[in-house]
Amino acid sequence: MARGLTHLAITDHDRIDGAIEARDRAATDAPGLAVLVGQEIRTTAGDLIGLFLQETIPPGLSPAEAVAAVRAQGGLVGIAHPFDRFRGSVGRGETGALDELAATVDWIEIWNARLIVGDGNARAAELALRHKVTGVAVSDAHTTIEVGIAATILAGDVSKADGLRAALAGPVELVTGRASAYVRLLGPAAKLVQRARGRGRVQPPRAATR
Repeated sequence: MARGLTHLAITDHDRIDGAIEARDRAATDAPGLAVLVGQEIRTTAGDLIGLFLQETIPPGLSPAEAVAAVRAQGGLVGIAHPFDRFRGSVGRGETGALDELAATVDWIEIWNARLIVGDGNARAAELALRHKVTGVAVSDAHTTIEVGIAATILAGDVSKADGLRAALAGPVELVTGRASAYVRLLGPAAKLVQRARGRGRVQPPRAATR
């Protein structure tokens, strides 16, 4: 909340237990913060983001299968950093397959704060515009210092799937901060230090971001 956030999506790779723990802790420790339970899903073609999950989506599904699995739980799904050449990004595959996938999701990350090399964010914005899919900005925080560097400002109650879906169809404002190379390089070391101190997971501080 000190950083101005009201909703925080926690999307660990291939697991939701940390997000559930953070949501439950926030209920007592940070009552002004809504934690959205999500997952960064490793598909056969690259990473997707699922939100409002009750069960973990297994890795290794095709993108279409992963989207269907999220929908089966009543969740929403988006494309993570589609053109980041250094991470598992669906934009590294066939253009036709990406266009087909883009038509089935609720949002596309058009500003990822950890994408600091190349034109991946600009290409993602073009993809979202081409398919008339809402573009969002995310901090993609891997350490507490990165939380809130970038965010998406939406109208309405986005703490539920239906509310977020409706909000994504309305006005969207993006906060487009960028993680420095220093932060990205030190990220893994910072995480090790946090775990050694018993603070391995991101502590819920504040707005609609991940």
